[in-house]
Amino acid sequence: MTKTLIQEEKLMNFINGNWVNSAGNQFKEVKNPANWETLVQVPLSSEADVNEAVQTAKEAQKKWALVPAPQRAEVLYRVGMLMKERKEDLSQILTMENGKVIEEARGEVQEGIDMAFYMAGEGRRLFGQTTPSELKDKFAMSVRAPVGVVGIITPWNFPIAIATWKSFPAIVAGNAVVWKPATETPLMAYELAKIFEESGLPKGVLNVVFGSGSEVGDTMVHHKDIRVISFTGSNDVGRTIAAKCGEQLKKVSLEMGGKNAVIVMDDADLSLATEGILWSAFGTSGQRCTACSRVIVHEDVKERLEERLLSEMEKLTIGNGLDETNKVGPIINKGGLEKIQQYIKIGQEEGAKLLAGGYVLDGEEYANGNYFAPTLFTDATPDMKIAQEEIFGPVVSLIPVKSFEEAIEVNNGVEYGLSSSVFTRDVNRVFAAQRDLDTGIVYVNAGTTGAEIHLPFGGTKGTGNGHRDSGVAALDVFTEWKAVYVDYSGKLQRAQIDVD
Repeated sequence: MTKTLIQEEKLMNFINGNWVNSAGNQFKEVKNPANWETLVQVPLSSEADVNEAVQTAKEAQKKWALVPAPQRAEVLYRVGMLMKERKEDLSQILTMENGKVIEEARGEVQEGIDMAFYMAGEGRRLFGQTTPSELKDKFAMSVRAPVGVVGIITPWNFPIAIATWKSFPAIVAGNAVVWKPATETPLMAYELAKIFEESGLPKGVLNVVFGSGSEVGDTMVHHKDIRVISFTGSNDVGRTIAAKCGEQLKKVSLEMGGKNAVIVMDDADLSLATEGILWSAFGTSGQRCTACSRVIVHEDVKERLEERLLSEMEKLTIGNGLDETNKVGPIINKGGLEKIQQYIKIGQEEGAKLLAGGYVLDGEEYANGNYFAPTLFTDATPDMKIAQEEIFGPVVSLIPVKSFEEAIEVNNGVEYGLSSSVFTRDVNRVFAAQRDLDTGIVYVNAGTTGAEIHLPFGGTKGTGNGHRDSGVAALDVFTEWKAVYVDYSGKLQRAQIDVD
């Protein structure tokens, strides 16, 4: 497959079911990080574009909320089927704009398909509760109600999966959506909007406004008619959004960074641990919020694990993700490369030992692309910056420990709390780890990546603000609880006052 899959030279916003030019008529080139080829031009929209999208969504939502939820779900079933039919084309386009290798792109598209069918099922659930009333001849229940207009802001590293985590539950719950995708990866948003258009979603229920965070994103955050902001991205931006939404008493859901660790104990299957670390650390070139960037290893097996990792890292094939033989793709842009290089320098200055990688790949086959060598530090200490701060690249640091208890303490000693993993054959340690690891996701004898869509996704501490994407928990972000009391006694009953 080639760029022929991309039909447009310039994208347009999707507002009220129509493809429209942005008000400012300004554009930015979108380049393939594997070869710097220009793929498309994305609009840099303005406040006026956002206002139009929100007004459209506000009107459409009133009607959409009155559609029975099982009928709303039928649209998601059709979306899922269309995504399934186009899975390979979507995967190819995703790899071109994002850079991740094609097998990972196929997995991401499949995640979106799974989410469509899962959230469509919620159209016949959306459960509330019924409870006994404390008074005679009185009925009590709670139900979910849509919030109204939802604003979603999604990142470039999972340009379709994360969008489906947010938009699908919002839509099935009866909301309308205004979506700002990352400008680095707009093509997945374009393709998904086309699929929604073909699926029969009423006009205005989904709107896509392309543009920068400082212009489009900030306008969405401040817009009085957007009642929820669901954001995935950096901690700095997330904190700013949280503060601004707090001033407006606006609901906000944040999924941000991670500094995820794999714990390898002295009784671990080292072959399995090595495989799990490689996939977690170097899949998506380390550009995942769940990527493994720390390996907390028992000192008794540290040297053997290092040897295995170095041996397997030499086998990693790096290059354009459309080549089925490659296992590691490019970094998204030059800014990402520069950030990784800065952390390599910091790690060396702090005294960590660089065992492999640590440099930009610039040979002939990498001349037109953003490639960084998979990198392994060892003898890092828990307080080093490379062991504390999110690097977002193919860099992993080994931290030796003397005991299981110390491993748990080191794992929890960072500001993030997204994902963690432990490799051990000891069932007692397994259950202790599940209890004591302070992260929203815990894996046993697996890496730190691979979340499934029917469980909540998110983390503790600096990773988020307590809400979750994916699973039933996602509905809590996009609905309000409404308590309903029906008194059929024929007289005024005053709750606790009239209880005997």
